[in-house]
Amino acid sequence: MTTAPSRRRAPAMDPDSRREMIVRAALPLVIEHGSAVTTRQVARTAGIGEGTIFRVFADKEELLDACVTEALSPAHALDELALVSMDQPLADRLTEAASALHAHLDRVGAVVGALHATGGRGRSGRPGSAGAPPARAAGSQPVREALAELFEPEGELLRLPPEQAALIFLGLLFVGADRPPSGGEPGHPGPQLGVRDLVDVFLHGVLSQPVEK
Repeated sequence: MTTAPSRRRAPAMDPDSRREMIVRAALPLVIEHGSAVTTRQVARTAGIGEGTIFRVFADKEELLDACVTEALSPAHALDELALVSMDQPLADRLTEAASALHAHLDRVGAVVGALHATGGRGRSGRPGSAGAPPARAAGSQPVREALAELFEPEGELLRLPPEQAALIFLGLLFVGADRPPSGGEPGHPGPQLGVRDLVDVFLHGVLSQPVEK
């Protein structure tokens, strides 16, 4: 008589790892459903029982707050900035950095926007919960410092210190991050600069040749 092999249970996670796994599963659902997402949907996506969610989160609102906090965190963008090769020309380094930061902003906007559109309110009572504006979150001190490092090899050629150059570049990068561009409507934005064009304007200005005085 052959006996079927017994299934081995997966090793138990510590609470922090469990929270991280649940938030990772919940984020795409929050983007899709906003505050209407259910803990049952999250549990199904995470492959866990619904009760497991409430062992690490007091209720769904706390889970949504954790999703916003995770979306606002610049950790992934910082990882991407750290991978930018310093052997490239400055324009290429800034193009990679801008692409990474735009991707971060897109995720923040998707999460906060979905919650706002469905009337979601966090513990603070504001739509989108823990929410600093997306551009402000992405312009945090660690991001500014990481971006300033990309300018340092050209330090002697810069008109400003790398820290100020990084701050101005972020300001240009995030113009319109909290509202649609002029002439556009939410969901139907007007023309926008591509990343490479934005970097080119930042480094060389908008004039194709000097203006005669």
